[in-house]
Amino acid sequence: MSNVKCLAVRIALVHDWLLNIGGAERVLKELHNIFPTAPIWVLFYDRKFTDKFLPEATISASWLQKFPLIRKIYPYLFFLMPSAIESLDLSDYDLVISSSVIFSKGLILKPKTRHICYCYSPTRFLWDRNSEDERKGVLASLAKHVLRIWDRQASDRVDEFVAISENVRQRIQKYYRRDAKVIYPPAPNLNSTTIDQEQLTIDDSIKCQMSNVKCFYYLIVSRLYPHKNIKLAVKVFNKLKHELVIVGNGPLKNKLQKIASKNIKFPGHVSDEELAVYYQNCKALIMPQEEDFGLTQIEAMSLSKPVLALRRGGALETIREGITGEFFDDPIPEALADGIRRLNENYGNYSPEEIKKSVSQFSVENFRKQILNLIA
Repeated sequence: MSNVKCLAVRIALVHDWLLNIGGAERVLKELHNIFPTAPIWVLFYDRKFTDKFLPEATISASWLQKFPLIRKIYPYLFFLMPSAIESLDLSDYDLVISSSVIFSKGLILKPKTRHICYCYSPTRFLWDRNSEDERKGVLASLAKHVLRIWDRQASDRVDEFVAISENVRQRIQKYYRRDAKVIYPPAPNLNSTTIDQEQLTIDDSIKCQMSNVKCFYYLIVSRLYPHKNIKLAVKVFNKLKHELVIVGNGPLKNKLQKIASKNIKFPGHVSDEELAVYYQNCKALIMPQEEDFGLTQIEAMSLSKPVLALRRGGALETIREGITGEFFDDPIPEALADGIRRLNENYGNYSPEEIKKSVSQFSVENFRKQILNLIA
């Protein structure tokens, strides 16, 4: 479909909410770049964030936006979100593309409006992570049961699912009984970012020398939530005494800092330019968590860095064992420590050119081409 034909179709983009940057928000931004005149509809948003992240976008919100302190209290308002997403009036559009983390798939649209759902995963805390949820009790279980019913019914309203990985495609089939096409999300081109490394404050204490390869540290880039297994990495690196930098923020940051040894640093959230330098100067990326796809390993490999990942999820589709990185089988200290040992032993065999070449398919250009072909 040519750009001229695309402009003749009235298109809207829908996302759950816009409060901070994550992988889903980066994908939404690329969708906005493909369809710059398409308005973005959300449940609620932080204007300070969107003014900086999507300055040219037209953003509209549901009635949840009117709630005082919505940015802080939204985790307690999940029971209202199905009604809020269903209330959005998108009757003026021919095509709606939902960038769905949880609720956007549940739009109620007119028969003439085509709905393509770019799905990051079937709602994980309702389905495959249901037993891991720490929220117990009759009321919590009942609330999740009701949400599961809605989530399953909402999936029937989608005309076409697009999954971010084969891993997610299989889960869409299992939980929603729907087929899906796989279009991998685009990784930002960190090779194009530039920054004076003198501006980047990396503590000299994290510089190291390993296997005759000059390096600075191992790197983790992640939001700091329990299911990301960052606590596991902290415990292992406390014992190994290898230098580790953990980029990212989240509710566990203070707790992790309290148990971390001096060889572990927490710079928090950083800009894309700074992140590129952290990747460039690290020895390898550590991924202790299961990801639906995982953009961080693509970012690291695009800058020729090997990855040590948990042998689950999207990492199985992007990492070639012994060539672009290594796996460890279980999220336990012994397995992660053994993975670090194997990565160090094989470090001299990794080809930076081969690692970089392996992720060329995950480009912004490929993503754009596949999305345009999809709506043709």
